[in-house]
Amino acid sequence: MKRLLKPSASGSVLFLLCLMYLITYIDRVNIATAAEPIRKEFRLTDTQLGLAFSAFGYAYLLLQVFGGWIADRFGPRKTLTISGVIWAGSTILTGAATGLWSLFSARVLLGIGEGATFPTATRAMSNWVPAKKRGYAQGVTHSFARIGNAVAPPLVVALMAWTGWRGSFVALGIVSLVWVAIWAYYFRDDPRQHAGCTQDEIATLPAYRGGMAQRPRTPWGPLTRRMIPVIVVYFCYGWTLWLYLTWLPQFLLRSFGLNLKRSALFSMGVFFAGVVGDTLGGLISDSILHRTGNVVRARSHLVFVSLVGSLLCLIPVLFVHNIYWIALCLSGAFFFLELTIGPIWAIPMDIAPAYSGTASGLMNSGSALAAIVSPLVFGIIIDRTHNWSLPFIGSIGLLGLGAILSFWMRPEKRLEVAAAEEVGRRGAA
Repeated sequence: MKRLLKPSASGSVLFLLCLMYLITYIDRVNIATAAEPIRKEFRLTDTQLGLAFSAFGYAYLLLQVFGGWIADRFGPRKTLTISGVIWAGSTILTGAATGLWSLFSARVLLGIGEGATFPTATRAMSNWVPAKKRGYAQGVTHSFARIGNAVAPPLVVALMAWTGWRGSFVALGIVSLVWVAIWAYYFRDDPRQHAGCTQDEIATLPAYRGGMAQRPRTPWGPLTRRMIPVIVVYFCYGWTLWLYLTWLPQFLLRSFGLNLKRSALFSMGVFFAGVVGDTLGGLISDSILHRTGNVVRARSHLVFVSLVGSLLCLIPVLFVHNIYWIALCLSGAFFFLELTIGPIWAIPMDIAPAYSGTASGLMNSGSALAAIVSPLVFGIIIDRTHNWSLPFIGSIGLLGLGAILSFWMRPEKRLEVAAAEEVGRRGAA
């Protein structure tokens, strides 16, 4: 009976990764909820606030590919431990900011700390999650990210009421350090070296890839060419995501005259729609793959449906001015947007399982670029037009472009390891 109740080692690892996604997203979006007191204290314009929002994306973009490469070379245990210390420290330092540029610097440091986290998590999953559950694993971990989005507004409001906006960042940074300590103690790169992993469990897991003695030469050229369509689609997804993550509380606060508490509650409701979308996206993708054996339907076609659904839900935002209808439309759009996550994050593992950290880093660089451009453009548009609905026009256009390009992702065409390594050797010769 005790054995039945004891969680599996792989289940515990997946839960730890879920907590990481939750904590990292709270740490990256907490500034959106604290933006109003920060804006007033530092006397920032919307353009300057948008610049502060975008600071995270600069280092985050640079660390995507490099961070994935580090995870492939040195393993998820070391990579996430070091990354976690950096992102926790930067969260604490945000609470010590004295103006725009110190705030900007702290957010850049946060981007450095979090830049390698998702590619590294994908690398960990490639060894700890069976191939038939990849969509589910990506969906459920990202659903915890959206739980982080959902709980961040009321959590940060409560912390600000207790300790002020500076104290809220310090408290969240300390929580991050606790996760880092648990991860470093519990996780092992190779499941076969984990004391809690049984032989029956190991038999269900894929062959271990990427020990220090088994470093594959990264086939940068072939891998990048295969990932370009996925990168562009993920940029189109990321553009709208980062509008939500950075400007949603301000949009509700200033466009509809809500107070900070009501804005936080409406934001939480919208983000919880993403939790459902993330979870269902992974389950639906794996179900399609199991029933049909067709990875294109399970990945590319589901991404197409998701992006089109999000586009259609956003269109009324341009014309409707009732807060409840706006919240419903934004929730529907975010649900469909997040339905994309399970299938699209499984694609790097489908295309290049031996280089899944690097491949997912390449893909996530699309969203990282959007993290820079999208919040800044939103702030500039608001400063110049004072029209809070106008930036969503760009989202509608890019979601349409992403839906079209989803047919070029080709997850069924795996990058052959032997051929790729041969290309890499020739390039290095």
